[in-house]
Amino acid sequence: MAHEIETSIDIDAPPERVWETLVDFDRYPEWNPFMRIAGRPNEGATLTVHLRPPGGRESEFEPDVVHCEKHRELRWLGHLVFPGLFDGEHRFRLEPLDGGERTRFEHAETFSGVLAGLLLRFVGEQTKAGFVAMNEGLKTRVEGTVAAEKREAAESSDTA
Repeated sequence: MAHEIETSIDIDAPPERVWETLVDFDRYPEWNPFMRIAGRPNEGATLTVHLRPPGGRESEFEPDVVHCEKHRELRWLGHLVFPGLFDGEHRFRLEPLDGGERTRFEHAETFSGVLAGLLLRFVGEQTKAGFVAMNEGLKTRVEGTVAAEKREAAESSDTA
């Protein structure tokens, strides 16, 4: 039986801008309180992911990227020890809103395997809190960057 954690947040920026920040793994320490990633978001690539859920223990795993559609979706699949024990398919989905001016960022994971229900009883709430913290960090980062660029553009047009 599969178990799901789903979260979402609306971001006042186009999907392209959200995507730029989402896949810039090297800059995660600047804004992401939940996750660190090493690797590239290419289908078939293996990532190294460190999770720090609020109030929980840090964990590391090496999932494989199973889908990457630029400006739209990134998914990876990870396993605890071996497939079928505790598996997680993590996904980030970007949905354009208001004609592409804004983005709904969906952050979710589907857990399966013989230990999924048991382990999620212990870490499910902390994991969801981590997703929410990351979502809020992403929103703040992207909206702040876009606002700063608009201010700079306005200032340079005022002085021109």
